[in-house]
Amino acid sequence: MSSPDYSKLLSPKVCALKKSGIRKFFDLLDTMEGVVGLTVGQPDFTTPWHIREAAETSIDEGKTYYTSNAGLPRLRDAIAGYLDRRFGLRYTQSEIITTVGGSEAIDLAVRAIVSPGDEVIVPEPSFVCYKPLVVMAGGIPVTVTTRVEDSFKLTPGALEAAITDRTKAVILTFPNNPTGAIMTKEDLEGIAGVLRDRDIAVISDEIYAELTYGRRHASIASLHGMRERTVIASGFSKAYAMTGWRLGYIAAPEPFIEQMLKIHQYVIMSASTPSQYAGLEAALHGDADIDYMREQYNYRRRYIRKRLSDIGLESFEPEGAFYIYPYIGGFGLSSDDFCNRLLYENACAIIPGTAFGDAGEGFARLSYAYSVKHIDTALDRIGDFVEKLKREKGL
Repeated sequence: MSSPDYSKLLSPKVCALKKSGIRKFFDLLDTMEGVVGLTVGQPDFTTPWHIREAAETSIDEGKTYYTSNAGLPRLRDAIAGYLDRRFGLRYTQSEIITTVGGSEAIDLAVRAIVSPGDEVIVPEPSFVCYKPLVVMAGGIPVTVTTRVEDSFKLTPGALEAAITDRTKAVILTFPNNPTGAIMTKEDLEGIAGVLRDRDIAVISDEIYAELTYGRRHASIASLHGMRERTVIASGFSKAYAMTGWRLGYIAAPEPFIEQMLKIHQYVIMSASTPSQYAGLEAALHGDADIDYMREQYNYRRRYIRKRLSDIGLESFEPEGAFYIYPYIGGFGLSSDDFCNRLLYENACAIIPGTAFGDAGEGFARLSYAYSVKHIDTALDRIGDFVEKLKREKGL
């Protein structure tokens, strides 16, 4: 019996998607000995004990059943309280869905909003999932390149120029992965001015909202006339060192929630129950944990930027998240070639900027969600590699 023709069985749309450039380098670490990586945005902290204990207690008490589709009512109340306490955002329990990580939250928002042929504006460089999710929903991603001259912010002029009569949504990706850029309240006022009188939704990925340095995060949903058209996608992974718990949430007006909940019901049913009890403890009693970890990241942020500068790699100063985005284009190599050679010649893995869109050419992303000792080892190898390239180029 002959094998089937898989090209006829599989979706051409899915087959045409590129694999994640982040995971490519991360997966290589499992196949190579002695490689030091600054590749993944995963906190090196262990989930705080009181949060783990809450999950263990829920299991011991036999709370291993399905919850309501939208999540534990107490958790949704706690998330509402957290958003109010930390960011001045007012949501009710009925305006929140708990999800399997922030990624599901973004997926639900895109699928509930986008119809075939709709255009969705995606600032780049940005995280790898946005454009594929738009494509799988039948939409058309419209990329807007953010520039280092603008501190990698989305400007009102660039947004206005990208809008057409088919624009359905804008994805805001701040604090930004990979650049570390943020949008201040004043920056967001300019964006809101472009959108207030248009039927365009905003999907605001705020997973790094707690990781800003020098100022508090501002959400576009806090601005006049913007809450009504904004879906906030966020979660517990980064702020509480809970990546493996896969717990996120959506906060949005009920007309959005009603439609997103249908998709969530059919695809997921509900987020993990022990994870939800862990999230409940985090949202109620985890503020001090957030503040401690942010202080540690802030130290690493300053440290890695200075060391990169000493090596001869200048970088935009990140104001959010836990990534730094140095310029590596001065050696006559593409970003992919630079990162591949660094990996195979000096056993150090970083992510080429092109993993985050074509606008990333000439840059690389380094995560500083690692111990200082680990960062030091990686930077020693990067420094040796840069010296080698300088000798090759006669610099």
